[in-house]
Amino acid sequence: MIIGDRLRALREEKKLSQGDIEKRSGLFRCYISRVENGHTVPAIETLEKLARALEVPMYQLFYDGEEPPKLPNLPKRKSSDEIAWGSSGKDARYLSKLRRLLAKSAEEDRKLLLNLAQKMARG
Repeated sequence: MIIGDRLRALREEKKLSQGDIEKRSGLFRCYISRVENGHTVPAIETLEKLARALEVPMYQLFYDGEEPPKLPNLPKRKSSDEIAWGSSGKDARYLSKLRRLLAKSAEEDRKLLLNLAQKMARG
């Protein structure tokens, strides 16, 4: 589907001229003509103005029907917590064990281990 054809069809269905759309949207009539003839691809913001001028919800610029299309049943995206290292599996068990052992160790030993880990991370 070409957006210009859809815009022209909606405009003509409502018996509006390009001049009427110009007054309602603030867009120039020559620009509206260029969009309808496929010479220009409008930005999303411009499509919002045109939808308001035509008094239709934005989805109707792309979809020919009374109700919005049904959304597909997409798999749920993993959150950043689920993707993080140590959030599941063997890594999670290792991290849990490390936490328990660090909690039992003395403060000076924890500081020493942290200092050592920082030096190793720097290279």
